[in-house]
Amino acid sequence: MKSRIYLDHAATTPVSDAARAALVEALGLTGNPSSVHGGGRAANALLEGARDTVARFAGVAPEHVVFTSGGTEAIALASNGARLAGPTRPRLLVGATEHSAVLQARDDVVLLPVDGDGQIDLAALRAALSEGTALVAVQAANNETGVIQPLAEVAALVRETGGLLLLDAVQAAGKMALPDADFVALSAHKLGGPPGVGALIVRDPESLIAIQRGGGQERGHRGGMPNLPGIAGFAAAVSEAHDWSPVATRRIALETRLKAGGAIIHGEAAPRLPNISSIGLPGVAASTQVMMLDLEGFMVSAGAACSSGKVKASHVLAAMGLGAAAGEAIRVSLSPATTDAEIDAFAAAWLAMAARLGRKGAA
Repeated sequence: MKSRIYLDHAATTPVSDAARAALVEALGLTGNPSSVHGGGRAANALLEGARDTVARFAGVAPEHVVFTSGGTEAIALASNGARLAGPTRPRLLVGATEHSAVLQARDDVVLLPVDGDGQIDLAALRAALSEGTALVAVQAANNETGVIQPLAEVAALVRETGGLLLLDAVQAAGKMALPDADFVALSAHKLGGPPGVGALIVRDPESLIAIQRGGGQERGHRGGMPNLPGIAGFAAAVSEAHDWSPVATRRIALETRLKAGGAIIHGEAAPRLPNISSIGLPGVAASTQVMMLDLEGFMVSAGAACSSGKVKASHVLAAMGLGAAAGEAIRVSLSPATTDAEIDAFAAAWLAMAARLGRKGAA
């Protein structure tokens, strides 16, 4: 049987041993964290201990951490629950390359253009903010290209107008420092934790109202029984530090080899995360590339893995002005566990695929 090499860590990461152990241990605890008996107090102690751990990871006080079911819910909570002065929610300004969790969080999002590398157009943002205060949502780093946004400049513009900043740090967390923002969305399964759990970091709890009401959990910001085993695994995962420098070195070496065979690296000119490459093969549909590589034992994706298994043209690359090339790129995403041998094997398979499909210069 052909070996399988996983190069889709931006979609989801393997659950770490520490996270799995913490999850299993929490499963053995019987008690609702809201109950006042001994079992409830033990569960609450585990919950609040995990909150302390995630707060340290995010550089905030524990009361600023709201646990959610993942990054999508965290983004939805901030997008719909953020308030400035008064009960009316502010306008929502978003870059055109944002994740679908942001683009579909509300029906009234205002799309802002991006440049050829996918970074938000600061002049357009300034003009939109001149029309009144708003909630501005940006990814710290894009999930398809790894391109890092000009976060300091974006934050300064938002502050000047008295607006609020929502930072989608789902891909960036653990790989770069989390910049200051009013709201920061995190997701455990991108960090070696279990799926189905995440957090929203809230600078000012008074600026957020609940959109999922219930028993008043999470200090009234998110009703419902907390996913205690998932939260325990989340906390264990963020406690593990990783060295991403070797990952960046491997990614650059891979891109250099593939460019010699005709590949185009999208967003290459901009600062990027160490582990994500958007690799275009002109004239070849992304779906064809994904399937051919899968047959060779390599698991990669075409853009975000959030479309029920569908492979279609990337809205991220389309917003970057790539036209037909938006449907001709795959995403390769590495982890600290990715080996040189795996990179070599993938490069050989990609170059062979390019050669079979008639790419000039492939070897």
